[in-house]
Amino acid sequence: MRSVSFFYSAAVLALTVSTLGQSTNSNVTVTRNDFPATKTGSDVPAKVKESVPSLMLNSVSLSAPSAVGGNIVQGRVTMNAPAPFDVEVSLAVDPPSGAKAPSSVTIKAGETSAAFTVTTPVSKMVAGGADNLVSIYGNYGVTKHTDLTILAPVSFDRMVDRVIQREHAFVENVKRLHPLAETYIQNMQEDKEHNVVPTGDQYFLGRLDLSQTTAEQVFEKDKPGKAHHFLSPFAMLGNAFSRRYVPQGFANMVVMDRDLKKENYYFNFVRQEFLGEIRCIVVDVQPREHAPNGLFAGRMWVEDKDFNVVRFNGTYTNGSNYDSYLHFDSWRANMQPGTWLPSYVYSEESERKRSRPPFRMSRFKAQTRLWDYDEVHIKHQTELVDVRVDNAEDHDEAMRPQAVPVEAERMWEKLAEDNTTDHLQNIGLLALPGPVDMILQTVVNNLVITNKLDITPEVRCRVLLTTPIESFTIGHTIVISRGLLDVLPDEGALAMILSHELAHIALGHKIDTKLAFTDRFFFPDPDTFQRMNFERTLLDEQAADAKALELLNNSPYKDTLATAGLFLKQVQERASVLPNLIRPHLGNPLGSKTAVRLAPVAGAAPQLEKTVDQIAALSLGARINLDPWSNRIEMMSPKHVALLSSAEKMPLEVTPFFPYLTRLPSGNLVGYAEQTTVQHCHSGSCRTMQNEQSN
Repeated sequence: MRSVSFFYSAAVLALTVSTLGQSTNSNVTVTRNDFPATKTGSDVPAKVKESVPSLMLNSVSLSAPSAVGGNIVQGRVTMNAPAPFDVEVSLAVDPPSGAKAPSSVTIKAGETSAAFTVTTPVSKMVAGGADNLVSIYGNYGVTKHTDLTILAPVSFDRMVDRVIQREHAFVENVKRLHPLAETYIQNMQEDKEHNVVPTGDQYFLGRLDLSQTTAEQVFEKDKPGKAHHFLSPFAMLGNAFSRRYVPQGFANMVVMDRDLKKENYYFNFVRQEFLGEIRCIVVDVQPREHAPNGLFAGRMWVEDKDFNVVRFNGTYTNGSNYDSYLHFDSWRANMQPGTWLPSYVYSEESERKRSRPPFRMSRFKAQTRLWDYDEVHIKHQTELVDVRVDNAEDHDEAMRPQAVPVEAERMWEKLAEDNTTDHLQNIGLLALPGPVDMILQTVVNNLVITNKLDITPEVRCRVLLTTPIESFTIGHTIVISRGLLDVLPDEGALAMILSHELAHIALGHKIDTKLAFTDRFFFPDPDTFQRMNFERTLLDEQAADAKALELLNNSPYKDTLATAGLFLKQVQERASVLPNLIRPHLGNPLGSKTAVRLAPVAGAAPQLEKTVDQIAALSLGARINLDPWSNRIEMMSPKHVALLSSAEKMPLEVTPFFPYLTRLPSGNLVGYAEQTTVQHCHSGSCRTMQNEQSN
């Protein structure tokens, strides 16, 4: 496109023509009509020189002048005019290791600019260090650049301030939530071969309430109509001792310090390390000499983005004359953007020494799991969210006939079944439907198809979220506990468990249809195990065993039952020392010291051996991963690890937690740094250094 400018004087007529992208000379003729005010009487020939500005880079800019290492900054290159065609602008970073940017960026025809991304490297130091200046260069016709400051991480001192700030916010946040908390304890003892084995167990399930006190009601089976309080899950570790643990309850094991104060502790930097995908600052925490009793002493892991504590490990300082504090390892999970909440606590005492008289400390291991945080949302998962009322029309001829008696009976039983599963899901005991159910459904379908069963309504599978190993049926729904899924060694053992429950359905063993009336569920949550019971009679259990053997013999699993039999033998062997693990909440026991379900399968299995290549049962927590916020579960594939000795098999045993931590997506950037003077104190001595502080 050309623009022409005319300049007239008495002596000279000159024209300037500007075009984009080229420069040429042109001959034109200017007529008198073009300049009526001129005195010349004829047309004027003129030579025109077209002056052309070149297309070139005008600027390189960034969305932010600075960023903490590990963050992303958006850049933009801008031309001096719209591109007549696709234009490629070259990019470079100086120094090359300071940041990453593409080698070029393309500006589309007709556009004046294009965006690109600059990725800053993760700092090798989470706390401390110095700022780095990086230049981003662009070239098209000319070279332009802009500077980016890679900020040092926050100072250690300022980081501690942020941790304390976040812990106070955490305490206030967790007071509003009332998750289910389950604690399972195994007393341990060293045998003659120096293997540490279980000798007894205890179990607690209740809702946690940190708003006022650590006390909370517990779900119990044997004491109907009486409310019990979750004062201390460790107050009943067995006859070995019966002391009052301080602080009461396990609530302090999910809260490091209800009122964390800087003046009460020494904070010493240890190192930085990854927990899963989360880079953490590891800090030793030690109470000061004149701090109050009962404070936390141990180590904490702080994630490097918002400075939330994601793990703490240790005990509480003594406030009495006895060794009454337990050691624990407490983990939190990122359940909402920026929100980390308690998910797992592992507790252990393994010292052989006797405590001060008159008490004796028992060796034990304990797992605490927390879930059902989003209880309000979970209760509405199956509710109607969109109601549409169509115009009423008369369809007498197409009207469905009334259900015949058999159909009506099945519909009534299905109503009782749905009422029950909905209630168990609403109070957090049943996992939301998901992929684990489909895995169970596949095994059930294999049994149904190979045995040519015709079952209406179809069989469904659900997972009970508690640890005690059990399975039962609610109408045509097979329920299997998380704990049982954890410890089953293989698919053949799973098929054995499911075949027994499928046999109950195939034999027509009914649900109690009193549950079709919703008022039957109008009772407090802790009364669930007293008000709901899905145990079968001995005759029904024997019939189901016989039918299950028939189903298994006609199935693809008939040649894989040796391990299933070993599993039953392992359950029977440990039934006397782990009664609370074997004892079901809602169904029939899987086994006892004198009897076991599907005894012919157990009888056909080889003898239990202590060799490393015979795995009869897995440890608790081996297969199922539970999302504590949504109550959704997924099946994990146990990683193969070569065992060094039979002691590492640990069948049906409690083991420590080591979850793989991840961070939910969030657009927040780490704050910028500023110079400050920091004191690092180690065991009472302090040193002063220059460092960076985050605003």
